[in-house]
Amino acid sequence: MNRRRKYRIWILWCLGLDLLVIGCMGYRYLDRRIPDEIHVQKEQEIKLEQILEHPLLTFEDAVSVSGTGSYTIGCSIMGVIPFKEIRVIPSESRSVYVSGSTVGIYMETDGVLIIDTGEILSEEGISREPAKNVVKPGDYIVAFNSQVIHSKRELIEDIRALDGQDVEVEVLRNDKIIPLTLTPVKDVQGAYKLGIWVRDNTQGIGTLTFVDEDGRYGALGHGISDIDTGKLLKIESGALYQAEILGVQKGSNGNPGELAGLIRYDSDRVIGSIKKNGENGIYGNFTGPLDQITLMRMPMAYKQELEIGPAQILCCVDGQVSAYDAEIVKIDLNHEDTNKSFVIHVTDQELIDKTGGIVQGMSGSPVIQNEKFAGAVTHVFVQDSTSGYGIFAETMLENSGKNQQ
Repeated sequence: MNRRRKYRIWILWCLGLDLLVIGCMGYRYLDRRIPDEIHVQKEQEIKLEQILEHPLLTFEDAVSVSGTGSYTIGCSIMGVIPFKEIRVIPSESRSVYVSGSTVGIYMETDGVLIIDTGEILSEEGISREPAKNVVKPGDYIVAFNSQVIHSKRELIEDIRALDGQDVEVEVLRNDKIIPLTLTPVKDVQGAYKLGIWVRDNTQGIGTLTFVDEDGRYGALGHGISDIDTGKLLKIESGALYQAEILGVQKGSNGNPGELAGLIRYDSDRVIGSIKKNGENGIYGNFTGPLDQITLMRMPMAYKQELEIGPAQILCCVDGQVSAYDAEIVKIDLNHEDTNKSFVIHVTDQELIDKTGGIVQGMSGSPVIQNEKFAGAVTHVFVQDSTSGYGIFAETMLENSGKNQQ
């Protein structure tokens, strides 16, 4: 095979790979541009083709789905290559009370969270690590010698009573209960230790997004993860508190800022219970008082109603909720991370002067577009504090109705 022929084959391989990459990227673009499921107000069903219109896609006739009131629409690329089926759900228009008020968050874990293992200097002067390779960071201790464990205090009391015998613990790992055996080590003070670092609660500042007609609220727009393990916290209970803003650490490129707040954990300052800590926010029942929290009734926008262009962010950075100008610059109707469904950019110079843009503590700030509740701010870009991600309002509303008592 001469050199020229080898070169032609190499060029063809490169072209083939380029076409494959372009095809994969194009398919991914279309997949994220066209949702798998869409809620449509009944009076808007006739506009469905306009909502999903794309020059590369051809939509087929609707196919009924019995018993649900919804239906599916098949679509193909250029009318030839099958692409996906879209489930269309006729829905009633909804209204909620949007907020933007800063709130304090306190949550207790479901069991005692193990954040790491550590060495113990034994009475013989030897460093030992009895829990290493037995328990893992992110495990939850739920039982100790067959006794249910609810808090770190209970665990400490049980460890103080150890006499050197092996102990049986049950941990929750990846939603499975796993029995484990640990051998305690007597330290130089004569106390028995297991060599584990644990935590059973967390607290912080966030923003209340909305309260619905049934008194259920949604906040943050993203879940609360443990600072050490990075895993979403499994909670047993929690409460929402009134909070006061004390100051703002401005954000800058490469350095996200934050709101500094004061939370008084008094019973008369509780405004809600926390029932769920999920990937798309924290949810529970709102209990008031109404005169201490900003709430404004507003219709909800379904995700396909969002558009590139002007919007507003409701947030509290100086003691009262205010509306600040912003713009939605990108919309992803089918993002795999549903709390990163659109990109919002702060344009209001007053907010930029106060905070640098989006800062930690603003998660959950409602996004308003065309006088409708469109979604909430969830993340700030580390390299651009004026921009961040948002979650669709309909995603938060859907989550507020799940797994609540």
